[in-house]
Amino acid sequence: MYIVLFGAPGVGKGTQAQLLAERKNFAHLSTGDEFRRNMREETELGKLVKPIVQSGNLVSDEIVSRIVTDALSQKRFSNGCIFDGYPRTTNQAQYLDSFLQSRNTPITKVVNIEVDEDNIVSRLLQRGRVDDTEQVIRERLAIYQNETAPLLEYYQNQNILVSVNGVGQLEEVYNRIVSVL
Repeated sequence: MYIVLFGAPGVGKGTQAQLLAERKNFAHLSTGDEFRRNMREETELGKLVKPIVQSGNLVSDEIVSRIVTDALSQKRFSNGCIFDGYPRTTNQAQYLDSFLQSRNTPITKVVNIEVDEDNIVSRLLQRGRVDDTEQVIRERLAIYQNETAPLLEYYQNQNILVSVNGVGQLEEVYNRIVSVL
């Protein structure tokens, strides 16, 4: 199974992906983890990504997609995975679809975790990160709405999108996700 956990920053994609990985034995593919692994191992892709990440700029769709497809060639992802943080743009989604279809392993399900904006802001402010000011969070949410949210329609048109309520206790949200898988 190839599952995409989808939603705005702060909805709990990473946390839920880790729970699914631990409890259901899914491989968890986090683009952030793959960036760090490539940089740490000083791979060709890591050398390409490092200055971009260190400067705080966004890594291009092409490079992110190369990192993801490189990761998917690893044995631990041969039976599927949970994507966390990818795809974020239509270009990335089309690239991933094409890559997976070339392997006859299309995306099984896209789970959209829905949380209202005020709740997200509150959650992220509670993390206590220095860069998590309300203004920065709302800017990130605006970027999400403009660049990533259009993927909801993209996946809806493929009949693989399901939405779950992301508000509630960790276990409640986890059980909602498991029930739609």
